[in-house]
Amino acid sequence: MKKGNNIESAIIQSVVLKDDEDALVLLDQTLLPAEKKFLKITEMKDLWEAIYELKVRGAPAIGIAAAFGIYLGTKASTAKDSEALYVDFKKIKEYLASSRPTAVNLFWALNRMEARFKKEEGKTPQEIKIALKEEAEKIREEDEAVCEAIGSYGLSLLKPNWGILTHCNAGTIATSKYGTALAPIYLGEAENYNFKVYADETRPLLQGARLTAWELKEAGVDVTLICDNMASIVMQEGKVQAVLVGCDRVAANGDAANKIGTSGVAILAKYYGIPFYVCAPMSTIDMDCKTGKDIHIELRPHEEVTSKWYTKPMAPEGVKTYNPAFDVTDNNLITAIITEKGIIYPPYTENLAAIFES
Repeated sequence: MKKGNNIESAIIQSVVLKDDEDALVLLDQTLLPAEKKFLKITEMKDLWEAIYELKVRGAPAIGIAAAFGIYLGTKASTAKDSEALYVDFKKIKEYLASSRPTAVNLFWALNRMEARFKKEEGKTPQEIKIALKEEAEKIREEDEAVCEAIGSYGLSLLKPNWGILTHCNAGTIATSKYGTALAPIYLGEAENYNFKVYADETRPLLQGARLTAWELKEAGVDVTLICDNMASIVMQEGKVQAVLVGCDRVAANGDAANKIGTSGVAILAKYYGIPFYVCAPMSTIDMDCKTGKDIHIELRPHEEVTSKWYTKPMAPEGVKTYNPAFDVTDNNLITAIITEKGIIYPPYTENLAAIFES
């Protein structure tokens, strides 16, 4: 995307329903940036694996994939009535829900699909299947609108020529369109804001290096890749004026879970007096989760640290590893939470509750 051009040219659709082929087409994000490959998913076990192995990732994209997936799984059912179809539906839902325990959008999307099923109970299996497809499409369409709104609110907090640091990937490939944390950057580029983006490599899956740096470079954005332990020096040198990150879950008190290393970036930003913004769709805010201590942190395989990215292992054979996928950023480190409904400031316990009430 050249500066000032329509941002549509930068959009990469990472989740596409091919209903006529009973398939879900996913961009395999584990192969980027070396290979741009789309997977044709027709079996639930393959979708489970794609979610678990982060072939599809990003909270909104996971939710969209799950919604389309449970529709396709239910569509394949040969049940003759709604009761039998619901039994099949529940099995698929529970199976897909076991793939990623931290990402609240996965459960949100599956629960929403179940609510639509129950609304259609008593109708024929074919009518229910059509309704499920409609609901999955709504989830995708609403995400597009959500991302654009987050981008607009986020852009209102930024100034032209600023340096923006981001951690992990919350861009177009993590959502249906625009991204969350990258949405203000894309909208800003279309208005010639000339942002300079610093992307942390983001251990252990290198999603900042492989995904964020890749998609921003593809879009013509001025992006510089840095290792995670370089965030302090670029802040110290005055190269960063704001931090934008996405999240997988926000607790009712404003604590936010995101890719491991995010809390460290927040601590650095606080020290250097740099605003730290969490871009969070309302669907990511879990009001039933009181604090970050209640968020389950997924542990990943040790190979992601010791050998996954190397031709030869880069750690002693048999060495112990600790590989949490996420950490929780305390609410007192977060300047504001940017949602599609507006910008939420502290105190988060009161203001998050208020935005849901409104």
